[in-house]
Order: sequence, then C-alpha cells, then structure tokens
Amino acid sequence: MKQLIDYIPLLVFFSVWAMDERAINIAGFEHSIGGVFSAAEFLLAASIIVYASLFISQKRLDKFQWITLGAVILFCLPTIIFRNIEFLKWKAPIVNWIFATVFLGSRFFSDKPAIEHMMGHAVNAPKEVWFRLNTIWIIYFIILGAVNLTVAFTLSEAHWIQFKVFGNLIITFVFIMGQMPILSKYIEIDEDENEDSQSKESVQGDSE
Repeated sequence: MKQLIDYIPLLVFFSVWAMDERAINIAGFEHSIGGVFSAAEFLLAASIIVYASLFISQKRLDKFQWITLGAVILFCLPTIIFRNIEFLKWKAPIVNWIFATVFLGSRFFSDKPAIEHMMGHAVNAPKEVWFRLNTIWIIYFIILGAVNLTVAFTLSEAHWIQFKVFGNLIITFVFIMGQMPILSKYIEIDEDENEDSQSKESVQGDSE
C-alpha cells in the first residue's frame, strides 16, 4: 500500500502530461493545463499533498520519502520557473544515486544495513544475507540512475516520460521479485497463522 501511495504523484504527472494543452480560467486567472511544464506543476503539488498527508497520518516520513519529496521540490521548481525540462531530467538519476549512498553509508554508520531496516520486521535473515542484499541494492541504484540519465538525454520526451513513470516501476518490480528466492526461507510466518495451521493439521490428523 505504501508503495502505491508513493506512486500517486507520478501517475498525476503522467496524466497531466498526456493531456492536450488547454487554457482554463479560474476566478479570472487563466492558466495552461497539459504538457510537461504543467505536469511538473502537478507533480510538485501532488507530492506535497501526498507526503503531507502521510506525515499527518503517520507522524513521520521515512528518510527515502524525505529524499524523494526534497528532490521533487528541488528539480520541479527550476523546471517550472525557467521552462527547461533538463532540470527535471536530473531528478531520477540523482535520487537513485542518493539512495545508493544511503545504502552504502548504512554499512558504516548504522547497526543495520538499510535493507534490513526496511525489511527486517518481516524477514529474519542472517547478517551476511542482509549485507549481501544491501550491496546488491547499492549496485542496483547506481545502475538505475545511469539508465535514467541515458534515457532522459538520448531518447524523446515521450519515451523518457514513459520510462520514468512505467519503466522504473517494472524494473523495480522485477528486481524485487528476483530476490524472493533468497528471502523466502527467512520470511517469518505470523504466530497466529502458524498456530491455526498447526491446529488444522491436528484436526485433520485426528479425523484420519
């Protein structure tokens, strides 16, 4: 659910970008809707609304949400002010490289690697597994940042935006699914579910 909520601003961005540009009049104020610069405005507004709502409901944002929100503000504002999409094209590469830096730094400045902080509540894996996965995530973020940079500055605006919104999501999904064979044997089963399972097996055994 959390990942879907975090994805809302990008869906808003894509929806506005895909619209034909049109002028709307609100209380005598005329503004253009549609196209990449309008989409950047909506991305900024939607991000602030989504993360403010999460902060109010959860009383906190995690470090990755703060980084994402800060990057949206940092790269959307000059895009909107200077009408230059090259600012926005740097957002995904730099955010991914910042994530890589956070994961790398967690090995030296925290008692747990970043990936264990994220998934340790559900997966009871040995330390060596967490450190191996953490290294994999560092490499992943570095490569994904490079891929986003290449796509942004070599492909058309349409292909860049489609990759930004959907390509990253698909790549991340496949990447996470690829780690399931490593993590599956360490995933903790809820005790209540485990007891229910054992009870069912006992009943079945008695009935036999």
